[in-house]
Amino acid sequence: MTEPPIVEIRNLSKSYRRGSQIIPVLSGISFDIARGEFLALMGPSGSGKSTLLNLIAGIDFADTGSIQIAGVEITGLSETELAHWRAGNVGFIFQFYNLIPVLTAFENVELPLLLTHLTRKERREHVEAVLSVVGLTDRMDHYPAQLSGGQQQRVAIARAIVTDPEILVADEPTGDLDRASAEEILSLMDRLVTEFGKTVIMVTHDPRAAEKAHLVRHLEKGELQ
Repeated sequence: MTEPPIVEIRNLSKSYRRGSQIIPVLSGISFDIARGEFLALMGPSGSGKSTLLNLIAGIDFADTGSIQIAGVEITGLSETELAHWRAGNVGFIFQFYNLIPVLTAFENVELPLLLTHLTRKERREHVEAVLSVVGLTDRMDHYPAQLSGGQQQRVAIARAIVTDPEILVADEPTGDLDRASAEEILSLMDRLVTEFGKTVIMVTHDPRAAEKAHLVRHLEKGELQ
């Protein structure tokens, strides 16, 4: 029996208002993403890649259409329900890491767990486990300024996976890294898919980054090619 897709998108459209002007960004998009997929979304600036990623991640609202993720119709959730759903189901990886400079690597990774009912001991076990996955156990007491760009991104990935989300969304995750560090991050993301069964949806401008994905889809003027 074929497993149902983790993401089902149907007739999705999104536009933004700029003054009196309405700017269409996405137009009638429909596609599925399989569970355990490593998908790269590519396209020129303004094609709607980041908007699509934000809609899938539940941090923006569609004008029309539906997004169902692991059986949950997220386009029908209120802002409060969506925030609660996001916290347990989506991990975010950004281009510029978004680490808090006054917190150590350990404390940055622990942040999402402070919203849970885990005990302090359980939180420590979770944080140490994911820092081990990303190869930074020996850097857990370092502050972001004491880490390289690649190490900061690995801390950000550990923070993204510490709540064990079903989906990881990555917006240009290698855009601020040198080639060697970028390769390390892409290999780590591939490992999260192949070894840990995560579903990764990555926006990238970099064809070499896209090559690491298992599937590449192109957006052009708000339409999926």
